[in-house]
Amino acid sequence: MPTVAPYDIEGHVATAAFLGETAFFAAASGEIHRLEGGAKVTAAHEGLLTCIRDPYSESLLSGGEDGRVLRIAATGDVTELANVPRKWISAVAAGPQGAVGYAVGKSSFVRLADGTVKEFAETRTVEAIAFAPKGLRLAAARYNGVSLHWAGMNAEPMDLEWKGAHTIVTFSPDGRFVVTAMQENALHGWKLDGAKTGAEARHMRMTGYPAKVKSLSWSPKGKWLASSGAPAAIVWPFSAKDGPMGKAPLELGTRADIMTTCVCFHNTDEILAIGFIDGMILGVRIADGKEVLLRRPGKGAITSMGWSGDGRLLAFASEAGDCGIIDIAG
Repeated sequence: MPTVAPYDIEGHVATAAFLGETAFFAAASGEIHRLEGGAKVTAAHEGLLTCIRDPYSESLLSGGEDGRVLRIAATGDVTELANVPRKWISAVAAGPQGAVGYAVGKSSFVRLADGTVKEFAETRTVEAIAFAPKGLRLAAARYNGVSLHWAGMNAEPMDLEWKGAHTIVTFSPDGRFVVTAMQENALHGWKLDGAKTGAEARHMRMTGYPAKVKSLSWSPKGKWLASSGAPAAIVWPFSAKDGPMGKAPLELGTRADIMTTCVCFHNTDEILAIGFIDGMILGVRIADGKEVLLRRPGKGAITSMGWSGDGRLLAFASEAGDCGIIDIAG
């Protein structure tokens, strides 16, 4: 039976993640909490807006209302990577070769490992950014689509157009697809290696959500894309040549009218952690849909989850600050 070690933080907590075997929690107040032989707190931002785990290093990347982009090491040490006075940094991304992306207003920026910064201007505000898994290619989500920029060369961006506001962007692990969550209750995708004639052939429409999608997670080998925004995790198949085109998604962890707010695939197995608006967390195995209750309902909606390196522990955060660590082996 899974066991839960609770950890309470005051206010909204944006991110829960592991660096090594140490759990980190990034609070909206700007404090970074790490549980290492007791709780240790680092004052990072004057108001934190975004925080992600860098998959290429044992560190976190964060952006704040103070216009700073920071790297937080596993030791809790903080390094400033960018400082844009009087601007909010609400989107950051980690790239290969030590690259870091961040968005400010109508521009996205890529800071290379040597400190060089490249700016890519858009006609509309950049809502989200993501790096491709290979090569220094940055996706910038905005109103009416996504721009793909090559950070290492002076090439024209590739425009992926679709009307509406795009608020999250992600590449599939094999780099063949770009998927966005939209302001309306839908996902949209583009097949990058699709037919070059007739752009319509490259579009993927994933609709029917009763609520806005706020969380996406790829399975370890990229066969599945899980999403929140319904009273179950909606999991789209991406193993076929054309991804989910013409295919129905799986619906995992269905709970009447209680919405999912966060999804997080295990780092090695096709097991999905599903967080709900009432604080409950379920674990579901893709192969047979078997469910395990990982946490009973709590005080607030689950906002973030992250697995430890060995895949045994799951850190979780909520909008009410009731966080913790689940040992799935008990």
